[in-house]
Amino acid sequence: MQERLKELQQEALEAIQKATDLKALNEIRVSYLGKKGPITEVLKGMGKLSAEERPKMGALANEVRDIISANIEEKQQGLEAAAVEAQLASETIDVTLPGRPIQTGNHHPLTRIVEEIEDLFIGMGYTVAEGPEVEQDYYNFEALNLPKSHPARDAQDSFYITDEVLLRTQTSPVQARTMEKHDGKGPVKIICPGKVYRRDSDDATHSHQFMQIEGLVVAENIRMSDLKGTLELFAKKLFGEDREIRLRPSFFPFTEPSVEVDVSCFKCGGHGCNICKQTGWIEVLGSGMVHPNVLEMSGFDSKKYSGFAFGMGVERIAMLKYGIDDIRHFYTNDVRFLKQFQVKE
Repeated sequence: MQERLKELQQEALEAIQKATDLKALNEIRVSYLGKKGPITEVLKGMGKLSAEERPKMGALANEVRDIISANIEEKQQGLEAAAVEAQLASETIDVTLPGRPIQTGNHHPLTRIVEEIEDLFIGMGYTVAEGPEVEQDYYNFEALNLPKSHPARDAQDSFYITDEVLLRTQTSPVQARTMEKHDGKGPVKIICPGKVYRRDSDDATHSHQFMQIEGLVVAENIRMSDLKGTLELFAKKLFGEDREIRLRPSFFPFTEPSVEVDVSCFKCGGHGCNICKQTGWIEVLGSGMVHPNVLEMSGFDSKKYSGFAFGMGVERIAMLKYGIDDIRHFYTNDVRFLKQFQVKE
C-alpha cells in the first residue's frame, strides 16, 4: 500500500508537470484527489492493516495528498500568470500611434454675435435682462405705447395664442417688465437679447423667428447725445475703429424722437459698393429717446427721468459682419456653413 501511494504521487506530479492549461489541471485534481480517485481506493484497504500500521499509512496518505495539492496550486499560479501575459501581449496598444482626431463643435455665428455684444455692453455697466417668449399683450404692446387700436400693430403681424397672450414680436416687453420692477426708481441700464416671432414668409431676408438685442437706459438727465455716443462706440467695436454713424429721423411708437442708425460701410469705407447699395452707409438699428408715455406706464416720473432705447436684429448684424447672403442659413443646421466660423486659437 505504501508503494502504491508513492507510485500515485509520482504519476500525479508528472501529469501536473505536463498540464498546459487550467482545464487539464482541474481534471488532474479531480482524478487524483476526488472521492473516486485512486488514493481514496487505496485507503479503503486500510481495514486490512494492523492497528500499528494504520496511523502510519494515514499520515503517508495525507502527505501524498498535500504534496499533490501543493504542486497543483503552484502549477495553477504559473498557468494563470502565463494566461495574463499572453492576453497582455495580444492586446498591446502602440501608444506611439497618432490618435483619431475628435470633431469639435464651435459657436454658432448668432451666438458669437450675441456674446460679443453682451461683452461690450457689460463692460459699459449694463446688465443682461431676460423675459418670457410667450408674452402678454399688455407688455408686448400696450405698455410700449401701442394700444389695441394703434395702427403700428399691423406692422408686427403676430402669433396670438389667445386674445391676450401671444409669442412676443420684440424683446421690448423685457424693458417694460424691468422698468415696472424698479417701481419708478432709476437708474435702469440693461440689454435684452432673445428670440422673437412674427408672421412673415421666410425668404433670404425674412424669417418667422429671429433674434433681437435691445438696450435701455433710464436715469436723470439722459440726453440724445448719450445715445449717439453709446451707438458710436458700439459701431466701432463691432465693425471697426474707423466706422462712423449717422442718425436719420424715423418713427417708433415707444420712442420720441426716433432715429434710424446707419454705419459707414465697412467694405468700401463709404465710397459706395454692392453691400451699401452705392450709398456708403448701412442701416443697422433703430433707436430713440424713451417716450414719456412708456415711462409713465412703467411707474417713472417723465418730468424727472428720461432715457434712450435701441434695438437691432442679430441676424442682420451677423449677415453684415460675415457677408452672409441668406438668413435661412442660420437655421438649416448645415455643418458646412457652420465650419466657416470655426474659432482659431
